[in-house]
Amino acid sequence: MTDSQRIAAPREQVWTALNDPEVLKRCIPGCESLEMTSPNEMTASVVLKVGPVKAKFAGKVTLSDLDPPNGYRITGEGSGGVAGFAKGGATVRLEEDGPAATILHYEVDAQIGGKLAQLGGRLIDSTAKKLAAEFFDNLAGILAPAAPEPVSEEAGEGAVKKGWLGGLFSKPGTATTLIALIVAGALLGHACCLFHPAQAGMANGFPICTGLAGTV
Repeated sequence: MTDSQRIAAPREQVWTALNDPEVLKRCIPGCESLEMTSPNEMTASVVLKVGPVKAKFAGKVTLSDLDPPNGYRITGEGSGGVAGFAKGGATVRLEEDGPAATILHYEVDAQIGGKLAQLGGRLIDSTAKKLAAEFFDNLAGILAPAAPEPVSEEAGEGAVKKGWLGGLFSKPGTATTLIALIVAGALLGHACCLFHPAQAGMANGFPICTGLAGTV
């Protein structure tokens, strides 16, 4: 299986990531642990599902033919118990694509045995391509995360207002609070006639003032 992918990061940065156990752990689908045991060797534990077969594979990974920052070969083998075994490798080559981008070329070969080998070549090939695509997509996402969409000033103000109103209406007892505010506002608005009912002319049609003026 041969393919390539463009990563929006300098070649040296991509090379460093490909040799970082923490980055590799985040990139490998189903990887539970990945530890460096020597400058060129790592142990790994990965849970994979191929069709109806799901198993936990434990094994080791070795880096060879190192040519920094141009590429290397990574090989590994693991056992999944009754599910079978898997072993193989990939040759990785990094090509500069300007000062801030890298074309990552890879060629993968693999062998499997046990129950996995009984699933059929088509299913295994499609799963292998899917896992490889996930790995390099994850790597690209770590090295060149998507930038957030810009928010206009008007949109920002609207978001603040919406957030304030949303927070107000989402709080417990909001209905009671709003009713209290409305009542308080009404009383303040009619304070003139409450304290000076004789001056009903100031009411100008306010129902409560008109009613009080009629009783004076």
